Amino acid sequence: MDAREIADQLLDVGRAGDADWFLSVMAPDAVIEWPYRPEGVPERLTGREEIRAFMGTEARVITFESYRDKVIHETTDPEVVIIEYTAHGQVTATGAPFTQRVIAVIRVRDGFVVHYRDYINPLPLMAALGSSAR
Repeated sequence: MDAREIADQLLDVGRAGDADWFLSVMAPDAVIEWPYRPEGVPERLTGREEIRAFMGTEARVITFESYRDKVIHETTDPEVVIIEYTAHGQVTATGAPFTQRVIAVIRVRDGFVVHYRDYINPLPLMAALGSSAR
């Protein structure tokens, strides 16, 4: 699969919560970054095993129901795509509605995600978690 196909499927499996598939497309040394994040969310995860451990210890705070207004931008670098979308769902613990605008920059090499920088809007997540931004 190319970068665009993997990026498109990442959204589907993220919504479905398919951690096994998500991990299967991560390179062994993949990096996930959240430059803007609520307190308690790491800035960076490095390597498939660290990503797996993080996914295994984090309760699913938000249940995502749909991703709307999705646009995938191809770049002059065939390994890099940029995804924009609006996530809709609910706070798992309370059922309160949740909406968040996201932009992600994803680099795919040889069919594996090597870098995933997730520019989430931290404000809705902070409200759901009752925390502050970093």
